[in-house]
Amino acid sequence: MKKSKTKQDKLLSRRMFIGRAAAGTTLLAMAPVYNLLAKDFTEVIPWPANSDAYKFHMIGHAHIDPVWLWPWTEGVSIVHSTFQAALDRMNERDDFCFISSSAQFYHWVAQNDPEMMKKIKKRVDEGRWNIVGGWWVEPDVNIPGGEAMVRQGLYGQLTFQHLFGRRAKVAFNPDSFGHTGTLPQILKKQGMDHYIFMRPGPHEKMLPADLFWWEGADGTKVLTYRIQQSYNDTRMTGERIKKVVEYATEQPMKSLMYYYGAGDHGGGATKENIKSIEELKVEKGAPQMVYSTPERYFDEINNDKILDLPIVKDDLQHHAPGCYSVESAIKKGNRQSEAALITAEKVVTIGSHGWGAHYPKEELTTAWQRVLFLQFHDSMAGTSLVEHSETAKEGYGFALDTANQAAYLAIQKLEWQIASEDPESEYLVVFNPHAWEVKGNIEYDFNWNEQHNGSRVEDENGNPLQHQWTAGSTETGSRKKLIIKASVPAMGYRQIRLHDGDSGMKKTGVKAEENRIENEFYRLSFSSNGTLSIFDKETGKEIFEGGQAGCKAVIIDDPSDTWSHGVETFDKEIGHFSRADIKILENGLVRATTRVTTSYGNSTLSIDWSLSAGSRKIEAKVTLDWHERLKMLKFSFPVDVESPVPTYETSYGHIIREANGDEDPGQRWIDLAGHKGEQTCGLTVFNDAKYGYSVHGNDMRVSVVRSAVYAHHRPRVLDMNTEHSWMDQGIQTFKMMLLPHSGTWKENQVARTAEEFMAPALSIYQGIHDGSLPKSASLLSVDNPDVIVTAVKKSENGEDTIIRLVETSGSTVSATLDMKFINRKWTGNFGPFEIKTLRINKKGTIKEVNLLEEEV
Repeated sequence: MKKSKTKQDKLLSRRMFIGRAAAGTTLLAMAPVYNLLAKDFTEVIPWPANSDAYKFHMIGHAHIDPVWLWPWTEGVSIVHSTFQAALDRMNERDDFCFISSSAQFYHWVAQNDPEMMKKIKKRVDEGRWNIVGGWWVEPDVNIPGGEAMVRQGLYGQLTFQHLFGRRAKVAFNPDSFGHTGTLPQILKKQGMDHYIFMRPGPHEKMLPADLFWWEGADGTKVLTYRIQQSYNDTRMTGERIKKVVEYATEQPMKSLMYYYGAGDHGGGATKENIKSIEELKVEKGAPQMVYSTPERYFDEINNDKILDLPIVKDDLQHHAPGCYSVESAIKKGNRQSEAALITAEKVVTIGSHGWGAHYPKEELTTAWQRVLFLQFHDSMAGTSLVEHSETAKEGYGFALDTANQAAYLAIQKLEWQIASEDPESEYLVVFNPHAWEVKGNIEYDFNWNEQHNGSRVEDENGNPLQHQWTAGSTETGSRKKLIIKASVPAMGYRQIRLHDGDSGMKKTGVKAEENRIENEFYRLSFSSNGTLSIFDKETGKEIFEGGQAGCKAVIIDDPSDTWSHGVETFDKEIGHFSRADIKILENGLVRATTRVTTSYGNSTLSIDWSLSAGSRKIEAKVTLDWHERLKMLKFSFPVDVESPVPTYETSYGHIIREANGDEDPGQRWIDLAGHKGEQTCGLTVFNDAKYGYSVHGNDMRVSVVRSAVYAHHRPRVLDMNTEHSWMDQGIQTFKMMLLPHSGTWKENQVARTAEEFMAPALSIYQGIHDGSLPKSASLLSVDNPDVIVTAVKKSENGEDTIIRLVETSGSTVSATLDMKFINRKWTGNFGPFEIKTLRINKKGTIKEVNLLEEEV
């Protein structure tokens, strides 16, 4: 037993060394590792025993960060010079091979240097220049949503096909800071059966081997390789390879990949690299070394019928967990842009069939590609320059404007074709971008002065709709906000009419008074420190342990760098927001709202809490004016349940994690459920801008903000006597929604609620005119609440219609899609988390296709 333990300790030690050697991001960040390795360079270390039993595929590579410690314009130049260097090495040696990812890079070259592109294509055709990755860039793969990950491959692979007549077979993302467990299915359906990554390293996540089958949440498997040491090596390669050989004795394979070449700021394989490789080849006891590519490596592995590789069923975390929560503007811009583009595509696609709307394909593609570029890992993670953050805001503004112009102009064309006959009335047309009926509040500012004889709001059949008036967005004139409680048909529209008259409404159960709001279902009360109590009237129980303990704004001591290297949890509490000022903002028949304002240090937090009549959703608009440094803000929700189980939404899926306090990435919602007595119950928290979460026991937390310094990387120590560029200072806004539930989150249709939360119905003001279209219609619907229609768009090639559906509960289900806008129906069976993409031609023929919109 003692000997076995010693062997395990040695293995762990080697893994820690390899992992830490790979942890640096640039020469500056790798300085401690290089200093350590430099001692090895002064003495000749013999090859470990049996080294000659191993084979190394030597991969010439240049990791290129198009943005990081430099602006994107410098990144364009780095790409050009790096590609030229690779061509030079190929001219010098007939056997030299090179790899590069990122369709964006090749797109730049094709635009700026067509002659270079011809030379690259020649080398690609020879098999010496290997295109890897298949994506638009090497993105963060925790923060982008599922549809964005689909578009990374769609635009990336089609660009490679256009430029080279071929596509990437190997997905390649070594520098991303973690990898969501839903990726295997997405990769496979983008034509890639293999994946290469480096982070998390062995010191961050123990894996049974560095070559393994990665099994996704849906059961799809891709053969996956974790890079040892680093994706960069600018020095003589010998000593590092010896370290990898020593480590490889515990691996199931005898064939490995070794990456060499200058990177981050580009550069590629150096002459010194190649010289050292040639010298190593003839050393006694050395392993076999061949210039190679990832494609050749995986071909060799796939042909080894004896090799028995382990299966990993998990996401690949954790590296740099501070990246989930730093640089709030980029995180919010990404979430908002993704939702706006998806909504716009749905509206204009349906509209192009239903009422002749224009489909701006080129503009939408360009907007998507801009968002995809900004998902590059150092951009999306918020670890780049402050100057890039300004560029990112411009990019998201462009994407949002493109999406909103497309969507609203399409609905405007719809509005012009619906009659609105009464010049004494005001009209809205409201469009629902979801494939099920949506019920909720619709808001619009009208000119409505005191001369009107009351107000009556009706649907297209004259039925009265509950409504209330509240303060508008301007203090000038008689414009004020109308809040209407209404439903809108599935992926369709409804006309709403406002005119003088009796409202036809009855008094409801929503009201606000002093520090309390309540409706039929809940009573919310607020403490003097601004924390929240939710009393469930149906169960007679509090949602939070301790009563008024919900949404506590907790301050965490956070001296870590921008990435939070070496951090697993943020748990050192040093204070909280307090001294609440409570003010009632709305108190009507539809909605009641109370503003709770608190402070901490130099910062102010204001949350507008709202309850609506007949609704179980608790809404919150958050305004944070943040002026703290080296601190973190988390919202705490101590859900009063036993045996708590946290569930995080991921990109086109969800994952259950341990309630151990670790900082974890998630998408739009997190849920904590357990038992109260014999009853299953819990709480789901939604937000429209945040990605970092943690759960310790029954305390579920949303990470709101971190105040690090821009691009501060350990071991650099901050001199607090000098000036620094501090992140996330000033005012930021976002929305939250709380959904207490009996039963499980699945039974409460949380997936649908998240869609409605991020993409509310769109409203257009109508003028007075004739029209021939019906005043209400449903144009597309799906009958199973576990199946979400996530995309409706035109095909990238041709004019066919693409519809994407995703199973969201992790169950085996059947669903029927009713495409009224083309008079077609389709029924299909879904496995857990399965993504299905349909392609419908002009004749109405429906075919299932992959994520590249091609028949399987």
